[in-house]
Amino acid sequence: MPYGYHNRILRVDLGSGDVECDEPGEQFYRKYVGGSALAAYHLLREVPAGVDPLGPENVLVLALSPLTGAPISGQSRVTAAAKSPLTNAVGDSQGGGFWPAELKSAGFDAIIVQGQSPEPVYLWVHDGEAELREASHVWGQVTGDAESAIRDELGDPKIEVLQCGPAGENGVRFANLVSMCNRANGRTGMGAVMGAKRLKAVAVRGGQGIEIADPESLRELARWGAANLATSGVAGTAKYGTAETVGAQQAVGGLPTFNFNSGVFGGWEAISGETMYDTILKERHTCYACAVRCKRIVEVTDGPFQVDPRYGGPEYETLSALGSYCGVDDLSAVAKANQICNAYGMDTISCGATISWAMECFEAGLISTQDTGGMDLRFGDAESMVRLAEMIATREGFGDILAEGSERAAQAIGRGTEELLVTVKGLELPAHMPRIKRSLALIYAVNPFGADHQSHEHDPSYEPPDFDDHRERLSELDLKEPQEPQSLGPEKVRFAMYTQHMYSALDTFNACQFVYGPAWQLYGPSQLLDVIRAVTGWNYSLFELQKLGERRLNLLRAFNAREGFTRQDDVLPEKLFKGLEGGPTGGWKLERQQLAKALDTYYSMCGWEVETGNPTRWKLEELGLGWVADELKL
Repeated sequence: MPYGYHNRILRVDLGSGDVECDEPGEQFYRKYVGGSALAAYHLLREVPAGVDPLGPENVLVLALSPLTGAPISGQSRVTAAAKSPLTNAVGDSQGGGFWPAELKSAGFDAIIVQGQSPEPVYLWVHDGEAELREASHVWGQVTGDAESAIRDELGDPKIEVLQCGPAGENGVRFANLVSMCNRANGRTGMGAVMGAKRLKAVAVRGGQGIEIADPESLRELARWGAANLATSGVAGTAKYGTAETVGAQQAVGGLPTFNFNSGVFGGWEAISGETMYDTILKERHTCYACAVRCKRIVEVTDGPFQVDPRYGGPEYETLSALGSYCGVDDLSAVAKANQICNAYGMDTISCGATISWAMECFEAGLISTQDTGGMDLRFGDAESMVRLAEMIATREGFGDILAEGSERAAQAIGRGTEELLVTVKGLELPAHMPRIKRSLALIYAVNPFGADHQSHEHDPSYEPPDFDDHRERLSELDLKEPQEPQSLGPEKVRFAMYTQHMYSALDTFNACQFVYGPAWQLYGPSQLLDVIRAVTGWNYSLFELQKLGERRLNLLRAFNAREGFTRQDDVLPEKLFKGLEGGPTGGWKLERQQLAKALDTYYSMCGWEVETGNPTRWKLEELGLGWVADELKL
């Protein structure tokens, strides 16, 4: 076995209560590594086509990588994957904190959860052992209470707990998984899958750690990162968190506002990272062994929106989705809604985007107080935004239909509400504007699990003047010809695809994309390879890394193809083809012909069928995935 692995994948059958262990071996790990690719492999192998995502036949995979638990920044992350109850496509989500490193210390590389328990249970994993325990006493508890109760029951305050929260128990389709009460595997509804299985939580504790092939080289890389943090592209993230992005997006007209009708928000400064730093920030926190410390911990002790620091603080996406999307400029209200999402276990992006969609529907006269239960639901109403977040989590009143996600809610309501949606494959858009970043529009459309802002490098890195700062690292991927803003020709498509493969590999090694990447991050591609070699002992190459990312992407697209997804699902919402209102990007919109040509180019570059957008047999065979071609009957 290579270093960095235990060669033990825990398999839990909730229906029978059986707990077993797979030992896949080095050949398997070298091909699928861990994280997202390992999870996608098991989904294709073990989830029958057409199953109900909330039924017992769906499989939930929690996968680490060989880097997890190593003493260097940006490695304590876990991939959660299953068929998504929000989109009916593949669901894929990454989260950080201390839980991933603790699971590795407990002696396992991944957990595969099958079946459905007749009664609520939680999984207790410790020092190479695992057992299911009764959980009816914590079922229904918010994440902070449930975490405390499980730690008290097991007698160790250092136990890490990953749980679904009451929103997952209630079947909120964008429910997420939460650890530390504030670290989330958000997006795609993995909390709803865990809740449907009646698995309340996975508690982990261990002391096994991992063996490192070259400890001194790894220490030197860690020292380099700590020494260069202050002058790197993540220096501002370290001080202000991802919330530093609010001001930057506002300045270029790219801050999604009023349900993506505008790129500028008059109240932006009140919800900025700088304002948070100067007012409600209590402390900066981190993930295991990470020097960046980008996590926000906030506290509000007076006023109508008091906030408990146990539930963390809002990230950029949260400040936008629950703030500018909804026209809310009350930082305490946004932090309170963030607390509700973390306490109940909900994705803040989908939650905020669904509320902002409902607000626009109300202002357009498409829904009324008769639909909302008397709520006068308008942009800028902080009290209604906070109230709706809790109603969604508990499926109370109008929150019950919004808990289905905005696309399903629109289908149920009708009356033209569909025209105001901002979703791809049923997943609400994150807070980066595809009207401005054209390759982002392409990746939003083609990404297997819906619109995602962390699936490739964004356009400015390959446009003047930013490219000059990233030239050396991007050149490692043979990206040497920067393109003009709003361009989406073959070279911009190549940039999107190559960096998509890099980010796909990062999600398979479960490496933080603020710490490792092809452009502005702390460590560049060559240094990531050095980390992989130091940990595993493999003589890993950049070619192999990119092929790994491509393999993972094809596995995810193959899962969707088996579920009936085609190019017809790689579409963007109508709203994005209408001009933005106000600011430096006023009037900017996507061009249908430009996007259609880019899609043709992208599918061809990927080796996929242009007509369907799905992988071809020859491409799957080239990636060592002939068995997938057989599964798809190609």
